[in-house]
Amino acid sequence: MRARPLTLIEDELVDYDKAMERMTDLVGQRQRDERPDTLWLLSHPSVYTVGRRTPLDHLPDPTRGIPVVETGRGGQLTYHGPGQLVGYLIVKLDDDQGIVDYVREVELRLVEALGKLGLPAERRDTPPGSELLTGVWTAETGRKIISIGMRQSRGVTSHGFALNVEGDLSPWNWAIACGMPDVDMTSLKRELGEASMADVRAAVATAFEAS
Repeated sequence: MRARPLTLIEDELVDYDKAMERMTDLVGQRQRDERPDTLWLLSHPSVYTVGRRTPLDHLPDPTRGIPVVETGRGGQLTYHGPGQLVGYLIVKLDDDQGIVDYVREVELRLVEALGKLGLPAERRDTPPGSELLTGVWTAETGRKIISIGMRQSRGVTSHGFALNVEGDLSPWNWAIACGMPDVDMTSLKRELGEASMADVRAAVATAFEAS
């Protein structure tokens, strides 16, 4: 894997709409070479985000009271909430690297971070004709622990990943996540019995060479 040091921005709970505004600004700065490649770590209040291809029957029952927001990233429905670590990656790709290549790099770096935290994990290749298996899965229980949805504009990436650390997993069961009705979403706390958000942030930052 190529060396790719990132500048780290850290926040706590940030409203999703406000985060999208700031991410758009960061992407513009990177496109104009006004800032370096960046990893922004944060969390969101409860919200479902959907991609352009998300079917209506995958959405949650509105009586659950969690807003649904359409987003410009790739992928299908994802849930964000407290106790989840979100990472937005604003990176200018090399001429020989496309967004699919970078998503694979992101998966591998996150697998490395989870390994350092004591949880063996893996990325998966998508069989022809299947729903995309983008993300990271636990090696022993086969559950999905990280969702990834990214896009590229004028050579710069945006959006990123969501790693379930210690939050309530119930909202994942109120909709069809990632386009996969049978997916079993998990968290570090569920797999290991305990989880420290501070330790997870540190491990993720190290895996992405971010400081």
